[in-house]
Amino acid sequence: MRIPNAFIIVATFCSLCVVTPAQSPTGATPVQGAPSALPAPSGLLQPALDQVLQTVSALKVDKWKRGTVRDEARDHISAILRDLHTTLPLLLDTADASPETSSKMLRVSRNIAALYDVLLSVVEAARISASPDEVTQLEQALTSLGKAHAALDDRLQASVTALEKQEVDLRSTLQASEAAKCPTTPPPPAPVHPKSAPVRRAKRLPKPPATPPQPSASPANPTPKPQN
Repeated sequence: MRIPNAFIIVATFCSLCVVTPAQSPTGATPVQGAPSALPAPSGLLQPALDQVLQTVSALKVDKWKRGTVRDEARDHISAILRDLHTTLPLLLDTADASPETSSKMLRVSRNIAALYDVLLSVVEAARISASPDEVTQLEQALTSLGKAHAALDDRLQASVTALEKQEVDLRSTLQASEAAKCPTTPPPPAPVHPKSAPVRRAKRLPKPPATPPQPSASPANPTPKPQN
């Protein structure tokens, strides 16, 4: 699915809408590209759904080749008709009433994806048991439904993109309003520490000169001893 964060974006957008009107500056430019300007989901899907309903209702399953393939196809056709008559109309009405709510369109998209898979099973069964004309009509209806589903996904992607743009614009407006009300004050100057007095080192006294060694007191010419 290409719509990874739809629910988070919608919730963020709603919360910003509550805060912004009270804090937006006067004369702010309105946000453009609202999701309500996009086509309604029923307008994208209804032609293809009508073609599927007409094609499936006209099938003559009783004339298909007998077997489990025909029985399964009959069950699938009943499920398709039940979805087209009961489930999808309610989902489409809800999505059309709130086109800006992505979650409601996601439900429609999931239903169409399931409907496509069931119709594909009927087409594969028809290729085995039905007439060539019925196979051709089913294939055309399947192709039309696939294109409508892709258009719905594009519509959903455009809705989410518009919500993302609104979120960015609202955040910018809110930040500008807060900056105008509370101007940024410059940071206080850094404290000036007094310079410490330089440490004086004690002068070293010169060492006294080394005393040279004294020669031993021995006469150069020793006195001879008297002889007896």
